[in-house]
Amino acid sequence: MGQLPTMFKLKQTFPRPLVTGIPEITKQELVKLGFEKKVGKGQKVGITVGSRGIQNLIPILQTTINYLKSLGVEPYLLAAMGSHGNGLETGQKEVLDSLGVTNSVLNATVVTCTDCENIARTTSGLPVFIVKSALEMDGILVVNRVKTHTSFKGKLESGLIKELVVGLGGPKGAQHFHCFGPSELPRLLVEIGEVMLNKLPILGGLAIVENAYEETAVIQGIKKEGMVDREAELLSYSKSLMPSLPAEDIDLLIIQEMGKNYSGTGIDTNIIGRARIHGVIEPSKPNIKRIAVLDLSEESHGNATGVGMADFVCQKLVDKMDRKATYLNCLTSTFVVRAAIPMYFETEEQLFEAALYSLAGIPADKLRVVIIPNTLFLEDSFISEALVSDIKNKSGSFLDQKPHQLTFDSTGTMSLRI
Repeated sequence: MGQLPTMFKLKQTFPRPLVTGIPEITKQELVKLGFEKKVGKGQKVGITVGSRGIQNLIPILQTTINYLKSLGVEPYLLAAMGSHGNGLETGQKEVLDSLGVTNSVLNATVVTCTDCENIARTTSGLPVFIVKSALEMDGILVVNRVKTHTSFKGKLESGLIKELVVGLGGPKGAQHFHCFGPSELPRLLVEIGEVMLNKLPILGGLAIVENAYEETAVIQGIKKEGMVDREAELLSYSKSLMPSLPAEDIDLLIIQEMGKNYSGTGIDTNIIGRARIHGVIEPSKPNIKRIAVLDLSEESHGNATGVGMADFVCQKLVDKMDRKATYLNCLTSTFVVRAAIPMYFETEEQLFEAALYSLAGIPADKLRVVIIPNTLFLEDSFISEALVSDIKNKSGSFLDQKPHQLTFDSTGTMSLRI
């Protein structure tokens, strides 16, 4: 291998609003929703679950369950996962078990379901699907994190309404929604969502916003009336808290691990500036020539959606892929290129050598290289010497002056790790 660039450890800081006293704030927000006026004793209330990577999900759910029980209500945890978990109830249970969403942990019945029913049509004639388990409830509380989406931009993206339309829509609802293409999704999310709000016994929502450190920044109870507009406001706020890469022009970005626990697309498209959607213009920034991914997280359960956004990956990542889960996810979203396997190599050293070979026109001391753990946690990274001048005057950036050399051990594993 040719000369390797000298690397430096970098720490970035981002806005960090933080909720303290999770149970107390959760209960306070639930009280605002006025459940005692909406459901009676002994009635069934479904709480939506299924999104991965939400910090403090368990204490938020536990507080919600305890509060509902104090009102004499019977709480159920409804799998709201679209086609995730291979579109199977067993797959849904596997994912929920991994999140700690179990009867033994939360003392509430977990209900998985993939059977869907068409309950209505929108004003433009689109069918509205819902999993049958939701139809057995006397009331539904929508719980989800509000954040930017990785495939489309609009008034609403990922959040409470998407949890209804795609999550409780089940495999049929998710497939039908995504088949219209990214340009139509923002409009359809609102159109279908408003029908579901009117047709289903929605008691309200519990919206969660996280900061760049994946800490809980907001917990807010949102009433059914005005849910769309209030979620849109929270979405705007969540975008202001997002982390970013230390530079916009990068020759080689090394991502140590991708996975569904870091982003719905495994690799967050908003961070890397790649969408890989046919007919959609790619973002102009950040401009990254090569992206390499070393591994797939265990929390992904083999779902390697987003692998097609990389240029190079390691054999170990490919070996961990559950092709059925990955393909179903990408077929449902219709963004099939995201499941394509890039060039892959037996070791990290071989991968790095190939990446540098493809950038051979750039001298080693000029190579702009960034190493990050994943696309969710960007506080710590390694940057090459060529990028040091870029961040000298960048607010919130702190460079460790100690140089580090990129080396590989006898197994071809990279020495530098976040």
